[in-house]
Amino acid sequence: MSEEQAEQLMQQMQMLETYFSDLSQRESTFVNILREATASIESIKSLGKNPESETLVPIGMGTYVPTKISSTSKIVMNIGAGVAVEKDFPSAINYLEARIKEIEIALQDTAAKKQDAASRLEQGKAQMNQMMQAMQQPPQPPTSG
Repeated sequence: MSEEQAEQLMQQMQMLETYFSDLSQRESTFVNILREATASIESIKSLGKNPESETLVPIGMGTYVPTKISSTSKIVMNIGAGVAVEKDFPSAINYLEARIKEIEIALQDTAAKKQDAASRLEQGKAQMNQMMQAMQQPPQPPTSG
């Protein structure tokens, strides 16, 4: 393997490592979104069971205001692009469950891409090891037959 080929392999490995890192970050983000959506569903269900609930509303910098829940049938949800809509509890839960399914699919896709990148990284490392071993061995004189 020539120096040029070795350099190309190193560049490919660096790109793959960056890609793998990006996929890991994306995977972590999806897991956090899934947790948040699941917690939201549980909270909505809890509100439906406990109509006179009290809660803490965050107002920033770890500061909360205690308040009573005034509506036990409607919830306001951000649906993206700065748009919020009012939904009843069952509709809100259905919306969140649909989002969970979408995120699970994206998570599976990301995990598959991450696995592929990991196997390509392993192949690249094996090639690098072979190249390093070949460079350390003295050249063999040609044998005459």
